[in-house]
Amino acid sequence: MLQNIRVVLVNTSHPGNIGGAARAMKNMGLSRLVLVQPKEFPSGDATARASGADDILANAQVVDSLEDALVGCSLVMGTSARERSIPWPLIDPRECGAKAVEHARGGEEIALVFGREHAGLTNEELQRCHFHVHIPSNPDFSSLNLAAAVQVLSYEVRMAWLAAEGAPSKVEKFDANSLRSNEPATMDEMELFYEHLEKTLVDIGFLDPEKPKHLMPRLRRLYGRSAVNRSEMSILRGILTETQKVARGEPHKRKD
Repeated sequence: MLQNIRVVLVNTSHPGNIGGAARAMKNMGLSRLVLVQPKEFPSGDATARASGADDILANAQVVDSLEDALVGCSLVMGTSARERSIPWPLIDPRECGAKAVEHARGGEEIALVFGREHAGLTNEELQRCHFHVHIPSNPDFSSLNLAAAVQVLSYEVRMAWLAAEGAPSKVEKFDANSLRSNEPATMDEMELFYEHLEKTLVDIGFLDPEKPKHLMPRLRRLYGRSAVNRSEMSILRGILTETQKVARGEPHKRKD
């Protein structure tokens, strides 16, 4: 089950923090590390700080974008230390661990996303997360090392996993097609939907691409908290397609 949970580090500037994060992960039984454009990797500093978690580093996946790092994920939780202009569902590390384990037990892919040491995650990156995770540190000394933040969330995941070990799985036996249609849409499927939605809104004149304001971020938040499944996604994409046909004056089929 823990294999379904990946730790994603975005633009890490110091390779030692990658090694420290790998060590924290292995301590708690996590093994999947994804690095988005690290400044330096592989590195001797990373290996030294990993203190024996060399297998985590050796199997780490390096990708060019956060979008690539989230392929296949249906639940994404990103760390955030600051208030943002658009409120987003906010949870603490304990809730994060519980949600990660609950969804992983159902066979879903989960991502825990950590930002840059100096600036965290951008607003755009945070909008790709279903939840923002805030570690309630001392407000007078709130700066938390990247590896330490990974340790906190990894610990909460392990505690939730240990608590769930004796509990029966919520997954029931369905036929394969029924089970797949009820699975949550993955992040890459959601990104394709957002692209389709934005284009449709432009086509019907609801969204001005020159003055988009906060429309798409607000819609991301709306659909993100709705836990859209694959069957529902198919319906939404179908509605958008038919809407575009009407906007272009093309014939369309009525759905009964």
